[in-house]
Amino acid sequence: MLTYDIVIVGAGGGGLYAALETSRCKGLRVAVLTKVYPTRSHTGAAQGGINAALGNVAPDSPEKHAYDTVKGSDFLADQDAVELMCEMAPKVIREMEHMGLPFSRLSDGRIAQRPFGGASFPRTCYAADKTGHVMLQTLYEQCIRFGVEFLNEWFALSLVHNGERIAGLTAVNLRTGSIVGIRARAVILATGGHARIYWKRTSNALGNTGDGPAMALRAGVPLKDMEFVQFHPTGLRRTGILVTEGARGEGGYLINAKGERFMERYAPEKMELAPRDLVSRAIETEIMEGRGFEDEEGNKFVYLDLRHLGRKKILERLPQIRELAIDFEGVDPIEEPIPVRPTAHYSMGGIDTDKFGRTSIKGLYAVGECGCVSVHGANRLGGNSLLDIVVFGKIAGKDAVESIEGLDFVSFPESKVKDEGERIKALFNSDGSEKLSQLRNELSDVMSEGVGIFRSEEGIRRALNKVREIKERAKKLKVYDTELTFNTNLQQTLEFLNMIEVAETIALGALERKESRGAHSRTDYPKRDDEKFLKHSIIRKGDDGELRVSWKPVVITKFPPEERKY
Repeated sequence: MLTYDIVIVGAGGGGLYAALETSRCKGLRVAVLTKVYPTRSHTGAAQGGINAALGNVAPDSPEKHAYDTVKGSDFLADQDAVELMCEMAPKVIREMEHMGLPFSRLSDGRIAQRPFGGASFPRTCYAADKTGHVMLQTLYEQCIRFGVEFLNEWFALSLVHNGERIAGLTAVNLRTGSIVGIRARAVILATGGHARIYWKRTSNALGNTGDGPAMALRAGVPLKDMEFVQFHPTGLRRTGILVTEGARGEGGYLINAKGERFMERYAPEKMELAPRDLVSRAIETEIMEGRGFEDEEGNKFVYLDLRHLGRKKILERLPQIRELAIDFEGVDPIEEPIPVRPTAHYSMGGIDTDKFGRTSIKGLYAVGECGCVSVHGANRLGGNSLLDIVVFGKIAGKDAVESIEGLDFVSFPESKVKDEGERIKALFNSDGSEKLSQLRNELSDVMSEGVGIFRSEEGIRRALNKVREIKERAKKLKVYDTELTFNTNLQQTLEFLNMIEVAETIALGALERKESRGAHSRTDYPKRDDEKFLKHSIIRKGDDGELRVSWKPVVITKFPPEERKY
């Protein structure tokens, strides 16, 4: 049994910022537990930038930032949390600047800002098109500097609590295969998103498998707004790898097979810089109505054209995008347009928290994409995800430190470790009549078809039934690799079991929300229905193992709901 005061699960931007904040309190023993090395966390894949109303390019204010965020969320975001995030944004940017984060600069030396979708002003601070990557490196260096302890290549299995307070968690050390109980007075989940459920077409890293929400669900902690999954408009044609919104922010055009800048039909004012939900639906509509392209492999797509930006600008501001286009599509965007199509990208829903990251279990927090504060509502604006993780990572870290003052550890039954051992042993001893790769592909297909960009009652019900069938069949999965050291067969199986649990909540939430709002677009209920559904969906698992749906009010402060127009 290991013992820490605070354990943070996940080493992306949210986890590292929480760790930094806790490290300011001397005398506490804090550990970051992560299944990959910290600098490989998915924050490193964030390309385009981070929003803050610095006003370096045009007059701006936190209030305007908050309004754009609430409007972008289709008015489902909790406005008190949005205001808090936008107020703290300039301070956090300057904090990271002083840590040494190498932001791109204007000619006068101030931090550069570029336009992003749904924003009224150029508000997105950036470091070329590698913003998340340099942020991750900077925060990790600071954690090392301040003596944060890391448990690298550990996989979290389950949360342990007494019904009121957190006692810790169980985890497997991937290097040795040993299952260990970890006592803690506070646990902060920062495990990232779950768009890997859409396995065949997603911008997410292999590890984005919903481990945090799945653990929370099994522990009786409710999830919120799980039906909202964002499809980023511009994933590469074959792989779904992200092409940053910064490419459109710098002036890129979307072109259909008729040579039209088709966004004029959908968002005449904002064009390519409309919010992501709107642009993704526009691209899919163009393809479905026969105005897209199709290659010899059957891939359907539109073009993102950057050629008019010129070689110098592309090399300076979008160097990684150029490399990705060359490596994965064989296309140099200086010379040719990039073939793109929407890709499963971001999870607006997650573990239900308040604006301090607190969950329904005292001492248990969730931050970043695995949590739902909620500041993104039904649709996240580009540039707000990196802001979310650092702001609420900082807040949760500070609150966790304060919350454990004077509190002793809660009793941690050693039987919990034995229970996890039995669960894993059962996977080794299963009959193996089902195959992991087959079930994973079936899950991806049914979620993409039934709970993708466009949804209907019939499709969602089919998806939900299929997910439940896959859940039953998954009981016959077998871990064939019996080695204890770095057993990736075991890890992938555990991740898949987590994905199934989370997928069921996405489909169930989508079924119950009988309206169209943000990224949740139902063909049978095409209008937003504030009278019935201006509220958060809450899904929890009962003692009988069944999922139950309830609803929670949206916090509205300054911005009354109105029709979204771009």
